[in-house]
Amino acid sequence: MGPVARRPVAWLTAIVLVLEAIGIVFVNGVLATVVDHQQMSLAGLDTGAMFAGTWAMGGVLGLYLVACAAVLVRTALRDRAPGPFARIVLVTCAVVHAVLGALTVGLVGWAAFAVMMVIVGLVVLVLVAYESRPRPAERPPGEETRPTQGPAPA
Repeated sequence: MGPVARRPVAWLTAIVLVLEAIGIVFVNGVLATVVDHQQMSLAGLDTGAMFAGTWAMGGVLGLYLVACAAVLVRTALRDRAPGPFARIVLVTCAVVHAVLGALTVGLVGWAAFAVMMVIVGLVVLVLVAYESRPRPAERPPGEETRPTQGPAPA
């Protein structure tokens, strides 16, 4: 992929992840409200704990997705490959979406699976489109650099 298409894909992926973060927080908020209003326990678990846990999970996952989007925005603005830590964040984002895609196919359906796979594809495309940073040139083992000390004696 050429440098012309890299930036728009990074921007698009960042926008998709922010929208997904908003959706995740919204869905977890609805689930937390339902759990709180029903006043039912699950295997003896307190409803207050389930309410707080649902909100916490939605918040943590939402912040994680926003952090991934921030990495993508930085990558798009600089138009350079993300650093090692940012690459790890993006790889974990792709893996999380792949696992969630595998879970959603059974729980929600093929449409949700397709959406998750599109997100995986976008994240992986950004990772592949930006080459990794070039390493400094390595010298052969026997070659050393010596400072020059002026003209050689005659």
